[in-house]
Amino acid sequence: MIHLSPAAVSEISRLQAKQQPNTHFRLSVKPGGCSGWFYDLSFDKQMGVGDRLFDIDSFQVVIDAESCNYVDGLVIDYSEDLMGGGFRFHNPQSVATCGCGNSFSTTTPSVF
Repeated sequence: MIHLSPAAVSEISRLQAKQQPNTHFRLSVKPGGCSGWFYDLSFDKQMGVGDRLFDIDSFQVVIDAESCNYVDGLVIDYSEDLMGGGFRFHNPQSVATCGCGNSFSTTTPSVF
């Protein structure tokens, strides 16, 4: 489904250690951004109807059913440069991305 680089796993684990116990890492795709869709990363204690739970390395990732249509094959990386650190997204389904790298468009029909 999705793949995380070792650097992304390390950063997500670091961020999750600051959260309350039993908190899941949530990946969502939401309408917006320069190219039509953007990735939203958060931590959540609640599971919603239709949420899917994936075991990846040492933690669990929650993805809602609608977002699953947009993230199949997604690779999430984390890197730091002179401007600071950030997650990088490499999505084989995207046909265009914004200069920021967080917004994308796809030929996948909209389900939102």
